[in-house]
Amino acid sequence: MASALKNLSDFTTENLPDVSGKTFAIVVSEWNTEVTHALYSGTYDTLLKYGAKEENIISTKVPGSFELSLGAQKMAQQSNIDAVICLGCVIQGETRHFDFICQAVADGITNVSLKFDKPVIFGVLTPNTQEQAMDRAGGKHGNKGDEAAITAIKMLGLYYKNTCKFG
Repeated sequence: MASALKNLSDFTTENLPDVSGKTFAIVVSEWNTEVTHALYSGTYDTLLKYGAKEENIISTKVPGSFELSLGAQKMAQQSNIDAVICLGCVIQGETRHFDFICQAVADGITNVSLKFDKPVIFGVLTPNTQEQAMDRAGGKHGNKGDEAAITAIKMLGLYYKNTCKFG
């Protein structure tokens, strides 16, 4: 398991682009609120920490992770939005529902990013248990929300200034 080997809140922050003039939309699933609220807090705080302005962070809620794609599309179609961050949590259950939802959300978020040619970030946890979810929402494995925010910032560097250097 990747997050067992690397903390989600541990990332390289050198050469990050200036995002003080960029607008971020955060789309958050209301399902598994304890987890998604923690993801949101990590995302929001990390965006601010690395230069985003509070007035340039727009947040909206959707009922569940399945609805993240449409929520992301509504945000991405706005010309003033530079990047969209999708946050959700789908916990494995006893049925195949988990598989269908996770695949649909991953495909949907990818399609929105490609359709609008802007960063749309997959900040969705897909753990087996509630405990694993909390471990990745600010617990012992860090916060996937932190990682999603940094991913959005780095992708904006790729899109707007090419300031992210790798290697």
